[in-house]
Amino acid sequence: MISIPTDRPVDVLAVGNAIVDVIAHADQAFLDEHGMVKGSMQLIDDEVVHRLYEAMGPAVEISGGSAANTAAGIASLGGTVTFVGKVADDQLGEVFGHDIRAAGVRYEVAPGDASGPATARCLILVTPDAQRTMNTYLGASASIGPADVDAAAVAQAKIVYCEGYLWDQPDAKAAIVKAMDEARATGALVAFTLSDSFCVDRHRAEFLDLAEGRVDILFANEDEICSLYEVDDFEAAATAVAGHVSLACLTRSEQGSVVLTADGQRVMVPAHPIDELVDTTGAGDLYAAGFLHGLASGADLPTAGRLGALAAAEVIGHVGARPETSLAELAAADGLA
Repeated sequence: MISIPTDRPVDVLAVGNAIVDVIAHADQAFLDEHGMVKGSMQLIDDEVVHRLYEAMGPAVEISGGSAANTAAGIASLGGTVTFVGKVADDQLGEVFGHDIRAAGVRYEVAPGDASGPATARCLILVTPDAQRTMNTYLGASASIGPADVDAAAVAQAKIVYCEGYLWDQPDAKAAIVKAMDEARATGALVAFTLSDSFCVDRHRAEFLDLAEGRVDILFANEDEICSLYEVDDFEAAATAVAGHVSLACLTRSEQGSVVLTADGQRVMVPAHPIDELVDTTGAGDLYAAGFLHGLASGADLPTAGRLGALAAAEVIGHVGARPETSLAELAAADGLA
């Protein structure tokens, strides 16, 4: 069984892109017109982000970013969490900083220079089937580097959680490697999310090396884990990953999730019931939040998985990737607190 350090004041330190989400509804024709693959994430430049923004319908702006969403979810569950990510000294940077601190997350990374790249944003198109297609301008978030990772802050955390999206930028990649190495040196656990199947396609060999050498807890959905091992069959991918990490948390949408241990244990977690599926943005981020909070709090694997399912269910019931209802209250009502 995986061992969680108990003598740390911070449950999770999360490292990721600091992004403001711009969310609008769209149909398949709009995606086709702009060359998007439904359900994917693509990186875009300054020119494209402005062109797409002009073409989008009415939008809602909400602070986001994968690991930042996870951090907000952990705080909503009552956990202690620190976020490491970079914004610019601009209006959206102020919005991001305010939102994440207001959510109860500790955030102390200094903003980048106002003359540099602007704060990152992700233009998210939600189709009628609730799938989200993301177009990400990384901007200032890509400038995060090893200097932004405080070794003393890492040493305070039980778990260090990093997002795969950061791997697209050399300095950000170096920041992740530093955070992971500092975590292992101090006895903290390392958790990593594959983030997106296209991200896996770009970095498969390096992600496999991470799984085999640096990561204790891996998060992935069905498409991502199959992409990592280049198989079409979920069972084949599950068998492969179980031999590489201490814990693999594999989400399968309405089929729930599977938690696999290195010693062969398999925990089946049903999806939490929902009233209405509105927007799948952030489902995986919030599943990770619930699971990591449960693990850091000493819960067993089935309970941690159910907390993940509950957190994911809350966020897919509304637009936006952060909780609108106290997850701690929902967990208490469900007997999970």
